[in-house]
Amino acid sequence: MQLIQAQSLEKSTKILFITHLAIGDFTYLQNFFSAFSRAYPHLQIDIWIDEVRRTNDPNKWEFLKKYSLYDWAENCSFFRKVYRQTYSPDLLQQTIVEAREENYPLVVSLATLRPHNYARLAREVGPNAFTVGIRGKTRWYAPWDAAAYKQLDATFAPFKAPKNGYHITDVYADWFQQLGGVSVTTENRLPFVHIPDEWTNYATRQLTEWGITSERLAQGDKIVFINAFAKTKKRCWPLKSVAELVIAMRKLPEWRQTHFVINAVPQELKNVKTIFNAYQISDTYVFSASDNFFQLPAILQRCNLIISVETAVMHLANAVQVPVIALMRQKNPEWVPIDHQRSTVVMTERRSEWVDAIPVEKIVDAVSKKTD
Repeated sequence: MQLIQAQSLEKSTKILFITHLAIGDFTYLQNFFSAFSRAYPHLQIDIWIDEVRRTNDPNKWEFLKKYSLYDWAENCSFFRKVYRQTYSPDLLQQTIVEAREENYPLVVSLATLRPHNYARLAREVGPNAFTVGIRGKTRWYAPWDAAAYKQLDATFAPFKAPKNGYHITDVYADWFQQLGGVSVTTENRLPFVHIPDEWTNYATRQLTEWGITSERLAQGDKIVFINAFAKTKKRCWPLKSVAELVIAMRKLPEWRQTHFVINAVPQELKNVKTIFNAYQISDTYVFSASDNFFQLPAILQRCNLIISVETAVMHLANAVQVPVIALMRQKNPEWVPIDHQRSTVVMTERRSEWVDAIPVEKIVDAVSKKTD
């Protein structure tokens, strides 16, 4: 049985989805929003991407308001409107007022982090809407959790994980099947990204600036993109290991003529440049998508190989159809890259280990196997 009855979906003209998203989440979720849009083409779909790092500290606002996922979402044809101004408490209240003025007939919360808070937000944004949300566990010491869920008109049934394992897209498929009877088959869940011409041209200019010309590429030069950064330290890889990997790969005949692009999150750009300047490794360039999201996939698309820790870059590698070596912990196997043909996963030896426990030699071995 659908959570939103077919009659309600047919007579409504718009729907608001509220969620918190990382780029990796959206890499897979976009297929389901797109399928929902095709199933109900008369519905205008708006999305509220909430900033969970919301703060009163104005020193952090400049970074938060430039969150690159907004660039991607606003470029998607299946969204009419993207709410992106929620990084401060004052802006949150302004956005609530703005959304209430839309008088949404349908509001859906897909928030898995503190879902009780988003149940309240869904009702506040849509006081007269039919509201649907994810229901989390109620804490015995917090009776207000249950009160928050009672404000929803319907809640998703918990995902039943199969014994033989699952991929994160199975969870998303379950949500949209429950929500509106929308099915997305496994073969249609591969991530994708449409890069505007402006940013493919940018990538050409950037490569040329680095000295990676079409002539050198025609002569057999290759490009390898390495990303060691993730939002949590548990998923990061040491920059020292990155440098050692570059040096080791240069000793492999297949990768001798290689240009290495080292990714840095914007706030770490200066630090990474300082570290790699000290190593003085030739044909190695530090990169950061500091102006627009599409800088990242535009550069990734031009690479021969991507090596990344478990974060957005490893999923975007599948989206641009470039082979990837993914460094992962054992803790979340459901997040492995979905394109098995182009992906090699190198996991930690023990479940308790962080990504930084993966030795350089193990990555070199994976690279060697790709060129055998």
